[in-house]
Amino acid sequence: MQVLHPADYKRMPWKNGKGETVEIAVFPPNATVEDFDWRISTATVVSDGPFSMFDGIDRTLTVLTGEGIELTVSGSAPVICYPDSDPYTFPADVTTIARLVDAPISDLNVMSRRGHCAHRVLRRTFDRELEVGSDTSETLVIVISSCQLKYTGEALEYLDAIRLKVGEKTDLRASKSTSVFTIELMLSRTSSS
Repeated sequence: MQVLHPADYKRMPWKNGKGETVEIAVFPPNATVEDFDWRISTATVVSDGPFSMFDGIDRTLTVLTGEGIELTVSGSAPVICYPDSDPYTFPADVTTIARLVDAPISDLNVMSRRGHCAHRVLRRTFDRELEVGSDTSETLVIVISSCQLKYTGEALEYLDAIRLKVGEKTDLRASKSTSVFTIELMLSRTSSS
């Protein structure tokens, strides 16, 4: 198990140059925005406009802070994502136009390369203990509100992350209602993380 902290995350410009992204984790290690199998990041959206396009990529967006964002994907009916909305998955290789509901937002982005990897993002809320990890996929847990690792007592704060290999599990503990995102990453070709 690996615990990751925001101070260690990598900051870089958006692919389209119109903002900044903070990379939490990427596979393979040191992959670029052109050749990753999967990538997890956060970003702040401060104005309306098009999203960066990523060939062959599926993307899941979740609003973390702010009022919300409206996404129009490939000319389809707009979808509004709010902080309490379910994670929204869409192809990242089609035109996507974003419009802020009000003020800037921050979001969590999970991207995986079609044919190489698939992903699933779940919001999980608990008020005592929660087991995280999977027998079939690598799992990253993104902390949204404070909790602890049950067996070590290590405190986890906003946007800390836990990376668990396939088959690896751990328990989180909280004294009040707490939310995390669990991200399951399924590689479809032989690879080790």
